[in-house]
Amino acid sequence: MNKNIEQYSLYWVDLNPTQGAEINKTRPCVIISPSEMNDHLRTVIVAPMTSHGREGYPTRTKVTITDVTGWIVLDQIRTIDKTRLRERIGVLDTEQIIEIKGIIKEMLVE
Repeated sequence: MNKNIEQYSLYWVDLNPTQGAEINKTRPCVIISPSEMNDHLRTVIVAPMTSHGREGYPTRTKVTITDVTGWIVLDQIRTIDKTRLRERIGVLDTEQIIEIKGIIKEMLVE
């Protein structure tokens, strides 16, 4: 099974089936859960990405990965089974990680 799933790495993830307004289909997702947690559980916490941007949404941040620009949708964070993970795409850079941490902190802590 998927070993060494690092926090802030990006994978293609099969999000189906979904319900209602949940983001669906196979799409890039950022691993939000800490690497130590990923090593011990059969699940990971992800934030999906979309190519449909929404400027001004405080819970979404724009990123470019392998020449593709998209939005990390932090208002759609969810826990998934590792069997949904497909191919690893890459990893976020330090600036992107700092921005994501700030948004999550503002959303869930403060």
